[in-house]
Amino acid sequence: MSRKRVSSENSQMNRKVHHLMSNDDAESEMIFQHAPLHMHLPSKEREEQGDEEEEENESQNHSLDGDRGSILLLTFLYVLQGIPLGLSGSIPMILSSRHVSYKDQAKFSFAFWPFSVKLLWAPIVDAAYSSKFGRRKTWLVPTQYLIGLFMIILSLHISEVLGENEGENSNVNVGFLTAVFFAMNFLAATQDIAVDGWALTMLSRKNVGWASTCNTVGQTAGYFLGNVVFLALESPDFCNKYLRNIPQKEGLVTLGSFMYFWGIVFFITTTLVGLFKTEKTNEDADQDQTIADTYKQLVKIIKLPAVKTYIVILLTAKIGFAAADGITGLKLIEAGVPKERLALLAVPMVPIEIILPLLLSRYTAGPRPMDVFIKAMPWRLVIGLIYAVLVWWAPSTQMASGEFPLYFYGVILFFFALHQVAVYSMFVSTMGFHAKISDPAIGGTYMTLLNTLSNLGGNWPTTVMLWFVDSLTWKTCSGSIGQCNNAAEEKLCTDSGGKCITSLDGYYVESLVCFFIGFAWLWWQARKTKRLQGLSERDWKCGT
Repeated sequence: MSRKRVSSENSQMNRKVHHLMSNDDAESEMIFQHAPLHMHLPSKEREEQGDEEEEENESQNHSLDGDRGSILLLTFLYVLQGIPLGLSGSIPMILSSRHVSYKDQAKFSFAFWPFSVKLLWAPIVDAAYSSKFGRRKTWLVPTQYLIGLFMIILSLHISEVLGENEGENSNVNVGFLTAVFFAMNFLAATQDIAVDGWALTMLSRKNVGWASTCNTVGQTAGYFLGNVVFLALESPDFCNKYLRNIPQKEGLVTLGSFMYFWGIVFFITTTLVGLFKTEKTNEDADQDQTIADTYKQLVKIIKLPAVKTYIVILLTAKIGFAAADGITGLKLIEAGVPKERLALLAVPMVPIEIILPLLLSRYTAGPRPMDVFIKAMPWRLVIGLIYAVLVWWAPSTQMASGEFPLYFYGVILFFFALHQVAVYSMFVSTMGFHAKISDPAIGGTYMTLLNTLSNLGGNWPTTVMLWFVDSLTWKTCSGSIGQCNNAAEEKLCTDSGGKCITSLDGYYVESLVCFFIGFAWLWWQARKTKRLQGLSERDWKCGT
């Protein structure tokens, strides 16, 4: 995933504020919580030193001597962070395969929110700590122990929570599942704050730039293990086809056994880190700033008229993509596409996700980065409609239960690749604009606030669309008189010998609504968005 970078005129203060509030605030457009076509890793803002400092670093010897062990440790800590994220991304697919309602999917979508709003408690994580135990270990050790504990306990009851024993949808305890995964993601976000801060003191000055690499590699690997690898090994069809000579009814792992294994890994590694890894102090990175000071900075930023206008843009710009991004993957699973094969489509996207931001940055590094954002929007809206066509097309291409021709996956992959071009065009341009307008004196706080709002602007429409898709779906009972718009009516229909037939799918309704809302937003806010780029630096500064 791309890493957001912000130039700073005051690098020491920026580094301090930034790493305390370092934001995994993933653009929700890059998260795809409910579209299992993409590895939805949080995207983290990273600081870029000033030009003079950068030239100085380039002239230094970038030997890894003395930092190899720390780089490996940081990478592994980020791998651990990616595991609960990957598992969270796999749960909607599991729920979809169990025919859970979309309102329940909307409830579970709240489990993804902690990484979007960790700005609210990041200053507390930095300000409260035990100096004897270590500033970062004070939070890292207990959070990782708790994540491991959650995984082990849940692993013992996950079959009951998912209602697998009886096989009835009504027995899936979505509320409990949401609460547990929300708690795990809250702990993972807190661990992330601690690890980000620790990276700046764990690594020597000449190698501190490796922190971003550790995050990218570690989180990507962790998510891949918790999502793609898990779904593949959990699938009986995949294991029987590629990993076994004798077919069996279950995959190589279950959700319970997978969580139990990683719970034990969390316990063992956390104990080793707590006992044997000591923290180094760094006066530049560990300057004290009170919680009150940080929150006062946030209030000052929000009160700026330009920021108020931009907040409205951030919270409304992604409404037009909510149906495509939030429901498409689930609808493909509902149409019979195996969830593990959808997850595996994320693999060829990895190189694209690495290369695209590099190519796009040349167009977004100038004075008007949001022009790219506006130009990419219509294409992304159109591809959202094409997604709806692919969902409609899927059942007609199915050869047998769960079997689709190769060209079907090729078409999906082609349009998803086009979609990613639009997604990353908007993402990189937004990050470029945030770097441009952020007050250098409080760059970390400023960037984190804007990225948090951008993320929330993608999360809330997705939750809303998931909530209403069932209400907009109209089903009738074939072979009997009546409707099939709720569980009771469906049971009455089947008991009378009928079959529920979908007359109108709410997903298609929402796809059209989002399409028109998106173009209405362009008419309403495009000029205003472009106009913001012409404001002076003074309009974005709030003083220190």
